[in-house]
Amino acid sequence: MSVLIIAEAGVNHNGDKEKAFALIDAAASAGADAVKFQTFDATRLASAHAPKAAYQKKSTDEFESQLTMLKKLELPRSWHAELQVYARQKGIEFISTAFDPDSLSFLVDLGIPLFKVPSGELTNGPLLWQFARTGKPLILSTGMATLSEVEQGLAVVAHALAYSREPADMDEVWRCWGDRGTRQRLQGHVTLLHCTSQYPTPLGEVNLKAMDTLASAFGLDVGYSDHTEGCLIPVAAVARGARVIEKHFTLDRALPGPDHKASLEPDELKQMVSDIRSLEQALGDSCKAPQVSEWDTRKAARQQVIAAREIATGAVFTREDLSTARCGHGLPPTALWGLVGQRSARSYQAGEIIE
Repeated sequence: MSVLIIAEAGVNHNGDKEKAFALIDAAASAGADAVKFQTFDATRLASAHAPKAAYQKKSTDEFESQLTMLKKLELPRSWHAELQVYARQKGIEFISTAFDPDSLSFLVDLGIPLFKVPSGELTNGPLLWQFARTGKPLILSTGMATLSEVEQGLAVVAHALAYSREPADMDEVWRCWGDRGTRQRLQGHVTLLHCTSQYPTPLGEVNLKAMDTLASAFGLDVGYSDHTEGCLIPVAAVARGARVIEKHFTLDRALPGPDHKASLEPDELKQMVSDIRSLEQALGDSCKAPQVSEWDTRKAARQQVIAAREIATGAVFTREDLSTARCGHGLPPTALWGLVGQRSARSYQAGEIIE
């Protein structure tokens, strides 16, 4: 199965409907599998006193609150169906991340095929439980999280898959997690995305090896949500085993807004998708055997046993009688040792193939 490539439009529409449509165009043209937006009610997501992250202050008004910024970046619900239909016409899946229960219910009614849980909500047990209760495939982003927090999130998901009522407390969640059968329900249903929640992410803080840790600890498919500059790291993540890649993109990095600076522009997104698809071909099937294109070279490059000097019929082969050279056919070099001490069935000239 091919790597799922999610082009993260996020809030890079800047509250402009035409930009939202243009982002779908760019994602589809790049060859991404899905284009993802964010669905939230700013007043439910942030309080009036919530501060901005440092990276947000650099690319937006540093004196406005997080709430004021988010209000400008909401994707109106009235746009969703229209964008979804347009994406379908363009041959790309429309998905969106919910940040509150009402937004989640809205997206369920819209028929979103899978849900990506953002890093900030991994520890939001009640919302995470509701994500899991949708029954849709889940992609859990793990930015900022410890391994124990990832396990806690998975335990909440497992409980939601096993019960139709919310847990009484976390003790109940952990008891459920202790059941192996319950944990196995996550297989093929949940993908964990390694992520570093910094925009842009310094290369020294990418830590792609954490993907191995997640895969080993929980036995689930893993992927990577990237916030680095450029296309190198997502491609490297695929080489390391990522089954899902999520990457922010924008129409123009110079646009105002919190996420544009760490996003790819359309041509770069297209190149990333192309590089990943090329890499998938190069990864192969793990079977170590000659490739079809190698057989002709194999015939020309490998050596066979030859007579190192003139050999008479009936002579006993010595090591000095035998050598190897490229002949195109004949006995492999390893057969040379077994010939020593045997009698020659016929005579050979120097350089002749031993048969």
